[in-house]
Amino acid sequence: MSTPTRVYIARLAGVAVFDPNGDQVGRVRDAVARLRATKRPPEVVGLVAEMPMRRRIFLSINRITSIDADAVVLGSGTLNLRRFEKRPNELLVLQELLDRRVQLDPGGQPGAVVDVAMECSRGGEWSLTRVAVREQTGRLSRRGHLHQVEWDRVRGLSGIADNRGTANLLAVLEDMRPADLANALQDLPDARRNEVAAALDDERLADVLSELPEHDQVEILAALDRERAADVLEEMDPDDAADLLNELPPPEQDVLLDLMEPDEADPVRQLLKYTPGTAGSVMTSEPVILPPDATVAEALARIREPQLSPAVAAQVFVTRAPQITPTGRYLGMVHFQALLREPPADLLGKVVVNDIDPLRPTTPLPEITRRMATYDLVAMPVIDRSNRLVGAVTVDDVLDHSLPRDWRDRDALTGPGTTDAGLDGTDG
Repeated sequence: MSTPTRVYIARLAGVAVFDPNGDQVGRVRDAVARLRATKRPPEVVGLVAEMPMRRRIFLSINRITSIDADAVVLGSGTLNLRRFEKRPNELLVLQELLDRRVQLDPGGQPGAVVDVAMECSRGGEWSLTRVAVREQTGRLSRRGHLHQVEWDRVRGLSGIADNRGTANLLAVLEDMRPADLANALQDLPDARRNEVAAALDDERLADVLSELPEHDQVEILAALDRERAADVLEEMDPDDAADLLNELPPPEQDVLLDLMEPDEADPVRQLLKYTPGTAGSVMTSEPVILPPDATVAEALARIREPQLSPAVAAQVFVTRAPQITPTGRYLGMVHFQALLREPPADLLGKVVVNDIDPLRPTTPLPEITRRMATYDLVAMPVIDRSNRLVGAVTVDDVLDHSLPRDWRDRDALTGPGTTDAGLDGTDG
């Protein structure tokens, strides 16, 4: 195996996995170690890799020809595509050991696990041999010394962990996209998942909640104190916040809405009034809206704002004042491709189009889907009886509400192994 004889596992998190042809097949998410009956350190039997569609699979250590902090290379394109499930005598190194409170021998100095190293013997067997532990000093202004010690010099690595922190696990997860982080949280035990979620900042947690199944969203929100929960809801898009609040009993909805800032709570309250399965219930109430005397340059500047999703930024809706929903009279929309073709100084009123009938808040989801597919639209305006723009339905809204209710749940993605270009179910 062309690889260092010692590898620190936290540095592997997120590293790309390649097949022998150089094609990427996934990314490393953890290492699997098998506990031994003797006092010998656990044997590393493989890695957990995340494949497309959030499927996590097991990669036997014997199938890996190269492993380092830059890439993991497989010796064969033959993989077991069944979803990974941990066995009773196995340990997920990053998930279960990072931030664990331990004691160093001799002396019993307390500390927390920062990283764990696996090492390859001359016989080709990988074991967990060294642990990076940071001392706990009890002083907020000073970080404890970092020790790298042999596995058998650390007490507290086995059994159920109590009172773990989250700093080191968050450091491993910080570069993940919200959808990938949501997927990682689903692998954690409920208590650990809630600890990690609570340690995220409000904006990051809001993004992650939007990618989780409804039951996980509710459980994480319930584990927060109500003031924090209200702060997180304020960071969510109004339609996502409304979807989450719809999963709660009405009295709890009212409490959280009252704790939110009024200008953040008002659009959410409005969305909660619409009948489920209609345009009103799935739309975003904050599309890009400009007046007809705005210039093409101003419109392009607005859709470049980084916080806008691609679907929301794909078009500008043109209305009379005011430009917050419900707006003044709806005039039409301009797709970003049309903006790119026009002189920057031209006014939106000159290029706006209104040749497709807008949706009404009561338009049912099947009709929305049919019309968006018919006209190849990324978004459609929603207007009320007074011809005021009240929101827009985007293609991601339609997909989110058209897929099965449990589509975000990883358990719903399980299935038999599949074969693709030499991939089959023969890996151990």
